[in-house]
Amino acid sequence: MTARNILALGAMSLLVLGTGSALAQQKTLTISVYGIAQDAYKAALYDPFEAQCGCKVVVESGTASERLAKLEVNASAPAVDVIAFSDANALEAANKGLLAPIDPAKVPNLADIYDFAKDPLGNKMGVGYTFYGTSIVYRSDLVKIESWLDLFKPELAGQVALPNITGTQGPITLFMLQKAIGKDDPKFADAIDLVAEHKNDVVTFYNSGSQLTQLLQQEEVIASVTGRFSWPSLMKLDMPIAWAAPKEGQTGGMNVLALVKGAKDPELAHQFINYWLSAEVQQKLAEGLVDSPVNTKVTLPEDKAEGLTYGAESAKAINFLPPAQQLENRDAWLSGWNSKVAN
Repeated sequence: MTARNILALGAMSLLVLGTGSALAQQKTLTISVYGIAQDAYKAALYDPFEAQCGCKVVVESGTASERLAKLEVNASAPAVDVIAFSDANALEAANKGLLAPIDPAKVPNLADIYDFAKDPLGNKMGVGYTFYGTSIVYRSDLVKIESWLDLFKPELAGQVALPNITGTQGPITLFMLQKAIGKDDPKFADAIDLVAEHKNDVVTFYNSGSQLTQLLQQEEVIASVTGRFSWPSLMKLDMPIAWAAPKEGQTGGMNVLALVKGAKDPELAHQFINYWLSAEVQQKLAEGLVDSPVNTKVTLPEDKAEGLTYGAESAKAINFLPPAQQLENRDAWLSGWNSKVAN
């Protein structure tokens, strides 16, 4: 072997070693999210973040209960860095010591999001990345809805669907009914009594948005409670369906991003949370009708805005059910519902 060949071989070895070293040093961020709209998230969020950070994003998905259980099992050696949860699920995880505080100084995009989303759990344990409104949808040619109590008007008997207590829409419906009744009771006793009184007038206590769409389409119901995320599919129905603006306001929910306690790379986790909250990412997800934006710099045309909970006015109209109240009272709600409504 000539000296030239030896040198060439040495250079090639160094190149291979250098490549292997670079691959070994590539950072990995593992996130836990809901399984919906993952293709849209990949295009708008995961791939651009990977290009920006030179890292790899590993996605784990599943239901909230599955992912919370997994977080508990791996508490001593967490496999996840960032988790996306409902506000109540995130507070439950925080109360169990599974989350770490977010450092606002490392998330500058916090300055551009709605105030209610900046620290919804308290103690900087999470930040809202999307929210939605919940109200009453109804056949505007057949009935008029001005209050949450209108769901129980005599002319609506046998033509109303309500969400089941076990879904996300059930408790917040009781929250607004209790508010409309005018009695402050975190256990929603009056609201549960009201539903129980009229339970035979309710066509069904639905468990999924697809059920509601079918019921409206088949004209089995003319009014129901639903989240804004169902609105795009309802708008496609060839019938006059309106979104109510009850005098008591609307309710809704919020999803949050949280930093897992013991995350392998908290710096990279903060970068990812900050990127998700950016106007650029929030704009793309909103345009795809994936998430209603919390970033106030997002601007949408009317056709896109109609399918989301969008804008300061819509945000201001929402009465959020505090996550602490959800955790403290959900057993009482379920017990009251099972004994009076589901029996």
